[in-house]
Amino acid sequence: MRQTIQETDGEGTPKFLSTWGTDTPPENLIVNGPYKLKEYVTSQRVVFEKNPYYWKKDQQGNQLPNLENVVWAIVESTDTSLLQFRSGSLDSISVTPEYFSLLKNEEDRGNFTIYNGGAAYGTVFISLNQNRGKREGKPLVDPIKAEWFNNVNFRKAVAYGIDRPRIINNIYRGLGSPQNTQVSVQSPYYNQAVEGYDYNPEKAKELLLKEGFTYNSEGQLLDSKGNEVEFNLITNAGNKIREAMGAQIKEDLGQLGMQVNFSPLAFNVLVDKLSNSLDWEAHIIGFTGGNEPHSPNLWYTDGNLHMFNQKPRPGTKPLTGRVVSDWEKKIEQLYITGSQEVDMDKRKEIYNEAQELVSEYLPFVYLVNPYSLAAVKNRFDGIEYSALGGAFWNMEKLSVNDVSQE
Repeated sequence: MRQTIQETDGEGTPKFLSTWGTDTPPENLIVNGPYKLKEYVTSQRVVFEKNPYYWKKDQQGNQLPNLENVVWAIVESTDTSLLQFRSGSLDSISVTPEYFSLLKNEEDRGNFTIYNGGAAYGTVFISLNQNRGKREGKPLVDPIKAEWFNNVNFRKAVAYGIDRPRIINNIYRGLGSPQNTQVSVQSPYYNQAVEGYDYNPEKAKELLLKEGFTYNSEGQLLDSKGNEVEFNLITNAGNKIREAMGAQIKEDLGQLGMQVNFSPLAFNVLVDKLSNSLDWEAHIIGFTGGNEPHSPNLWYTDGNLHMFNQKPRPGTKPLTGRVVSDWEKKIEQLYITGSQEVDMDKRKEIYNEAQELVSEYLPFVYLVNPYSLAAVKNRFDGIEYSALGGAFWNMEKLSVNDVSQE
């Protein structure tokens, strides 16, 4: 083994790094899972075949997996995948809120089952850019707006001003629940004691007035220096859910007298703003999640996803004047401590405190968590659906029954 790893080519590069390439025949690939690659057709499908040397067996001693072949279709859009599922070309699809009613009505006739795994892993949130840094002498954020965004009561007013129940009912069609912390709801580390910010526009206005904001005769919100409160909100274009969220949040915060200019952007443009230029004011985005709460890239103050107060990435122009708050440092230290603790109960206490601090200081205003839904044809036996693993996490145990398909 050591010789295989240490052997190098004429340029000193380990040979094992070039053993397999994109032109390697699939039969030459070594795997230890239930399936091995059989065929890949660009932009069409990936085909896997049974690994005859897989180590698992069922209770009767039969070698697993049961299915001889598995095909993952590469489909260009959710609309196309819906059509293919309804026509019988696909055996399973994720179910979005906009398609749920249609598919639910066809469940018996189409001989499939819609599985609900509860709250999906991951988060969706709105964030305000608190970065006070300057690049080549120019502030990343207009100093007037930076004052608002760095005011915790302003952020709390935004949180109280967003009507999450309306997001759930109108955008998710009732198929979701509020998300109050940065940890996935189904994680054992989720802090259920964090109450979050229920929709309360009167409380939002009370906090704003407390911080010196006022209203003019037209109902526009003004800061203590008489500046109208106006900022730009962005998200990734093409994501229908986030686009609908942005439109509603613009309306909700408008009820507080804030002028929110909402603009969906091409994904690569959005990523460049959040990661490189750092030229943004507010955004809606989401992260995937899991049972493990540790996410240093997000919560370490020099992490590449510490977006609300981002350190410049390597290869970009430096910043001057970036300020890291004491509460940011405290959250970072909790994540460091949590990563070093092996006792689960003690870890839970540490991450509970981190969630409480995030809820108190609101670097991200968490919104709504959709339900994890999937439709699967009834021809499969052994489906044990979960939000974390989906429909096929136990693929090696699945089998096809003889239930007729209409």
